[in-house]
Amino acid sequence: MENILEVKDLHISFHTFGGEVKAIRGVNFNLKKGETLAIVGESGSGKSVTTKSIMKLLPKSNSEIKQGQILFNGKDLVQLSDKKMQKIRGKDISMIFQDPMTSLNPTMTVGKQIMEPLLKHQNLSKSEAKKRVMELLKLVGIPNPEVRFKQYPHQFSGGMRQRVVIAIALACNPKILIADEPTTALDVTIQAQILELMKTLQKKIDTSIIFITHDLGVVANVADRVAVMYGGRIVEIGDVDEIFYNPQHPYTWGLLSSMPSLDTSDEELYAIPGTPPDLLNPPKGDAFAPRNQYALKIDLEKEPPLFKVSDTHYAATWLLHPNAPKVEPPPSIQERQAEFAKMKQVSLSKGGETK
Repeated sequence: MENILEVKDLHISFHTFGGEVKAIRGVNFNLKKGETLAIVGESGSGKSVTTKSIMKLLPKSNSEIKQGQILFNGKDLVQLSDKKMQKIRGKDISMIFQDPMTSLNPTMTVGKQIMEPLLKHQNLSKSEAKKRVMELLKLVGIPNPEVRFKQYPHQFSGGMRQRVVIAIALACNPKILIADEPTTALDVTIQAQILELMKTLQKKIDTSIIFITHDLGVVANVADRVAVMYGGRIVEIGDVDEIFYNPQHPYTWGLLSSMPSLDTSDEELYAIPGTPPDLLNPPKGDAFAPRNQYALKIDLEKEPPLFKVSDTHYAATWLLHPNAPKVEPPPSIQERQAEFAKMKQVSLSKGGETK
């Protein structure tokens, strides 16, 4: 599949009273047409900063893209002026934010807010835009669109407000939709409905999605590929099955081990020890080394490159170096890897039968 977005060697800093915070340090990834890429990691890992830089929504007062490219259809967004970016933002690339109540204007009716991008980017008349709004409200599952069109955000439930935000984001049929933890503020039932809605809508309008979350359980249901971020870098990237069933980075092991399940008791729930690195003074070697029980001596001295696990799977850990000692991951991860090996074997045997 063709790449619609390519992020190359992205470095972003914030200038604060305490000094320069090196928030993003050499991030590389691509997004293919029609796929969903999930970016996961703890708070402060750099997920939202990375995606807001794609939209050019970082504060101008203290943020700086030090180097790198963000190529959208071959055009470098980093070099675009604000005026040119305004033509792309909302039309070709849209964003769904975490809290729908802060994303919506409480003084404007919902209908007018959905109409705004249509009037600005699609050059529709007011009557045409209103007709399109009715279609969008139905598309995102809001009943009685004629009544809802005239209502204000406070007259909607949390789940319905998020549907309105999705309708605004989808108004111009964007090529890329960035969803920044869009279900965090919702209860689990509404969360499941919103995720199912996004999957359905993606198929209908054939858009590419970047889905930001700290919840790996959500990722399993929506993503085609997963990028794991830590300390401003991508430490592992691969297909969703590779990340879930054959993770290679100790940080990914920790994230997966800390996921609760129906069989997990309160005493058994794992937590990654320590705290994320101080990016005012990034560590010399692997940023995860102080929290990594499997850390090698080289982890404290040199940052690991991304080692190839498969054609689609890469991980930045010295444990994948040919000369590294053999380290057994936690039992829960070993079970996942054994399950992945069985899945691959079944897939290969089916392929053999077909041939």
